[in-house]
Amino acid sequence: MIWFNKELNADHFKAMNDETMGQHIGISFSEVGPDFLKATMPVDHRTQQPYGLLHGGASCVLAETLGSVASAMVIDPEKFICVGLEINANHVRSARSGFVTGTCTPIHIGASTHVWDIKIHDEREKLICVSRLTVAILKKPL
Repeated sequence: MIWFNKELNADHFKAMNDETMGQHIGISFSEVGPDFLKATMPVDHRTQQPYGLLHGGASCVLAETLGSVASAMVIDPEKFICVGLEINANHVRSARSGFVTGTCTPIHIGASTHVWDIKIHDEREKLICVSRLTVAILKKPL
C-alpha cells in the first residue's frame, strides 16, 4: 500500500473537494485501492466544449485532481506539501454524455517528485484520455 494513512477510503476525499474546481464540475472520488485512486466526472454543460464533446481541459482537471490528491495522500502532511509541475494529456476518443472515470496509478514515487499515470474511460470502458502528471514534493515551511 502506498498511502500514508493506511486506513484511507473514498470518504476521506469528500471534504477535500468542497469549494474547489473539482466540486464545481462534479468530480467525485469513487474508489481507493492499495495503489490507485479513482474519480468520476459528468460529461454535461459544465465539462463540454461548444461541439458538445468533453472538453480536453476538463479531462486535464480530472487528471490533475486525481494526481495531486494522490500525492497528498502519499506524503506526511505534517512535513510536506505537494504542487503540480507538469501535466500532459492525449485525447484519444471523445465523449458526449454520461460519466467518465479517471484511474490514477503511480509511475514514480520519490522523495522530491511523484509521477502519476491517469487513464480516463467512458462508461463503456473506452479509453478517452491518457495523462501524466508530475508533482513536486516540498518541505513544509516552518
